[in-house]
Amino acid sequence: MTEAVPSWTDERVELLRRLWDDGLSASQIALQIGGVSRNAVIGKVHRLGLSGRVKSMGTASQGRRREGLAAEVEMEVVVVEEPTLPEPPAIVAHRPAPDFPLPQKPAPEPVALAVSERVTIMDLRESMCRWPMGDPTSPDFRFCGGRAITGLPYCTQHAQIAYQPAAERKRDRRVAGFR
Repeated sequence: MTEAVPSWTDERVELLRRLWDDGLSASQIALQIGGVSRNAVIGKVHRLGLSGRVKSMGTASQGRRREGLAAEVEMEVVVVEEPTLPEPPAIVAHRPAPDFPLPQKPAPEPVALAVSERVTIMDLRESMCRWPMGDPTSPDFRFCGGRAITGLPYCTQHAQIAYQPAAERKRDRRVAGFR
């Protein structure tokens, strides 16, 4: 049979408040109250809305020990001259790299397709190029309709536009300022 956990009686809550105000840690309070864990103390402190504390450089027990000293300790103040540091090197601004004109790639010449090759979605077949031509919202929107490369959805010219070698894409991205 398990042992009953002591509840938070008014006396235990008052002891918790007093110990908390004295600056004891949750672990120290749990030991003094007995029968509760550190987490139970933290939970109760939170539920009671007790103020949080800022941790000082020394622990609370060190602070109480100092207060309890009967004799005052005389402290000698020694002024230490800070060493002088060498002056940091001057920051040199670098000029930006010159912008060399990039060789212009000739724009692919538009291939004049016969009007009969431009097809609607209803006329599009598996062996035809599916390259969209024009605005899809306009009534004269069509697909290329040229002979597609086997296994690809596009004709030779549109496949060159759609599928670029990876090295060429990376170079074009660097030129455009992307990394």
